[in-house]
Amino acid sequence: MTLAIVLAAGTPAAGLTTATGEPLADRLAAQLRGAGASEVRFAANLDELAALADTATGPLLITGTDLVAHTAVLRHLATSPVGPTVALVLGDPPVPGRTAVREERGQVVDAGAVDALDGDATGVFGGALRVGVDDLPTLAAAARAAAAGMLSITTPLGPAGDVSPLPPAGGSGPAGSVAAGGPGSAVDRLVAGLAALGSLIFAQRVRLLVAHRVDDAAGLAAAEAAVTAVDEDRAELRLSVKEKDDFFTTYFVSTWSPYVVRLSARLRLTPTGVTVISVLFAVAAAVLFGVGGRLALVAGAVLLYLGFVLDCVDGQLARYTRHFSAWGGWLDTMADRAKEYLVYAGLGFGVSHAGLGNGWALAIAAMTMQTVRHMTDTWYGALHDEAARRPRSATGASGGIGDRLNAASTRVQADTGSLSYWLKRTVVFPIGERWALIAVTVALFNPLVSLIAVLVWGALAFAYTGALRTLRARWMWVPVLDTVDATLHRDDGPLARQLPVVRPMGPLTLAVVAALGPAALLVAALWGDSPGGLRWAVPVALLVLLVGGLGAGAAHNGPLDWLVPAALRAAEYLFAIAVGVVGGAPGWLIFGYVFVLAVHHYDLTARLEKRQAAPPLHPATLGWDGRSVLLALAAIAGIASIGMATLGAYLLVVFVASVVLAWFVRPARSARVSAAPVGAGGGVPR
Repeated sequence: MTLAIVLAAGTPAAGLTTATGEPLADRLAAQLRGAGASEVRFAANLDELAALADTATGPLLITGTDLVAHTAVLRHLATSPVGPTVALVLGDPPVPGRTAVREERGQVVDAGAVDALDGDATGVFGGALRVGVDDLPTLAAAARAAAAGMLSITTPLGPAGDVSPLPPAGGSGPAGSVAAGGPGSAVDRLVAGLAALGSLIFAQRVRLLVAHRVDDAAGLAAAEAAVTAVDEDRAELRLSVKEKDDFFTTYFVSTWSPYVVRLSARLRLTPTGVTVISVLFAVAAAVLFGVGGRLALVAGAVLLYLGFVLDCVDGQLARYTRHFSAWGGWLDTMADRAKEYLVYAGLGFGVSHAGLGNGWALAIAAMTMQTVRHMTDTWYGALHDEAARRPRSATGASGGIGDRLNAASTRVQADTGSLSYWLKRTVVFPIGERWALIAVTVALFNPLVSLIAVLVWGALAFAYTGALRTLRARWMWVPVLDTVDATLHRDDGPLARQLPVVRPMGPLTLAVVAALGPAALLVAALWGDSPGGLRWAVPVALLVLLVGGLGAGAAHNGPLDWLVPAALRAAEYLFAIAVGVVGGAPGWLIFGYVFVLAVHHYDLTARLEKRQAAPPLHPATLGWDGRSVLLALAAIAGIASIGMATLGAYLLVVFVASVVLAWFVRPARSARVSAAPVGAGGGVPR
């Protein structure tokens, strides 16, 4: 349930009438209903808005009375999946009396009077915002402060709950924001105060559609003419395609995928349904790659390409129909990784089946490298987002090579369509380029060439991104793991949590050391004549691996500690592969076990990205330390294959049960409790 509020205070446009003769405020109310608001209220002032915020139980959609826009603009704001609190941002030049904003990575990191942003404004507030449930108390506080004309209040700030004063007008808050007394209209003062109180606000930009704030009848007439000149449905279909995507996706998929989107919408397909179909295409391609033969390989390549098109269509369909859900976003992320690794499995089997070499070893290497790389991608993104939310002086990012790299990257990203822009987006080997490379090489050559190409380009991309990100992070010096549950995202088990803490070495150094023992054991097993004779070395490698647990209780606030989860993933995967090789486990079994581990770890990162709670059965997964100890015991007992198969099956069952609990059982139970009448067992359990 979304309550919409039209805030009438402080705008000269409050008395304007539209071309049809209705008050502009009344038309906005009708548009808000069309955008999905279940109820629309008018608030004469900020005190009334604060009272509504106090009693609201769902998100609030708030507008001033000076906005002229397509209804789709408000619908996009109301349904935006980027975050709980979102502000409409326009590219119009900043003017006095309007809140200017500075954005970084889609976040409003500064908001206030244009002269207070020191020339760093990237846009202006569009007069409308959606406020998530968790931010409603802050919204009420900001509204009351702005209504009272207060220049200084105290409010809890940050995860630690430390209390700091709201700065006076023209001063800087936690993110350099201007206090509530700065800009002119009520809705402008409201969003500036909300930013000053530390709320995380995401930016909703207007593209292809029209949105303008007006002050007089002439401005209203011009804005209405601009709205009428745009075909809203056609613009929404074009908006379903990402504004900035990778080279292959932009020129070989998005040029025709909108037609598939429109057809899917007419057939009433859901984004989840399209995701399932894309998985079936990828599975069929993997089977054909395993079968081999020129016709099967070419057919598999075509199916792989079509599967990737559908992989793009599911997101485009969600944007076109505005059918977003946490479940759909999680499923899309998990399906993308599962499809890619099933294709690796098909290629690996095809290599071995054709007698071209040890295809499973190549498939395992490709999956392991890609998973570890994705872990670094996730945590570097979290690091960059955290850096954007902090004042520039607090990040240590001024001057030095890191600052120059940031500036160079920003320049290249802004030069859309240039050679340097496309090189930067392509060299990192995104998923579109990976699938294109697989399809082309397997169709023209064979699965062996395809896997080798993926490994070579992937390794070069990993080295390139790793080096640059390390330099940039070193100069930013922004901790990110200490802002979340580090134990959860390290995937520590009970053993790691009980180990003593070795603080001088730091958690990253300990995690890297932990990977060296398994790596040495794997190299020795692969190069030696008798891998089974290295069974005695398994306990030694395990002891080195457990060194990573000595950093579990330490503060993860170093400039490079965002790499700890990826280092621990690499350590666990290398140990599992080494145990499998030493124990004589078949390649497909080792691949399957690492695949289950990867799915488990992608679940953690997908929940981080979608702002979801920990998996319900996470403790039952035993942690990287517990799983490794069990594998080591199985190898020492001479039953490595049995141990790996049993543990892998157990983890898969726990994962499926956790998914069912998290996405189906618990939501259904909560819905029943919420729907039950008072006195009929519908109260909060005690």
